[in-house]
Amino acid sequence: MVEKLIEQVLFRSRWLMAPFYLGLVIALLVLLFKFGHELLHFVTHAVGASESDVILGVLTLVDLTFTGNLVLIVIFSGYENFVSKIDPAGHPDWPEWMTRVDFSGLKQKLLASIVAISAISLLKAFMNLDANADTTQLMWLVIIHVVFVGSSLVLAWSDRIGGPSPGAH
Repeated sequence: MVEKLIEQVLFRSRWLMAPFYLGLVIALLVLLFKFGHELLHFVTHAVGASESDVILGVLTLVDLTFTGNLVLIVIFSGYENFVSKIDPAGHPDWPEWMTRVDFSGLKQKLLASIVAISAISLLKAFMNLDANADTTQLMWLVIIHVVFVGSSLVLAWSDRIGGPSPGAH
């Protein structure tokens, strides 16, 4: 009887994660505000901007978009995997991947997004290079990016040799 009670408490405790996902929805709104601010700045300064400034502006927008995608992946996949199944019935625009991403797939999508964000940050740093560039900071950006890429490869390799996870869709 005590064991069943403990199991029920543990099982229901998964709902404690729901406020985290709602908090991420609020964070997504903040990110949308920042995107709108950057877009407005980009558009209003486009006429006098150099080619390099335009490219940096576009990269900033892409970076914010990737970050939004990352948050969205965490919200849906995390909720689906750890809190409750989402019923896609009645939602004709429901993306198929949202109900089929297991924890392994979630890790891979997260790392792929992080690598893309890191690559964009590195590209922006290269675009801003000048004669007085801080080579130490650039070196660390390259090292961090290589670590993210290496981590992604190791994770993908370990998931591949481990085979499909139980309950994978």
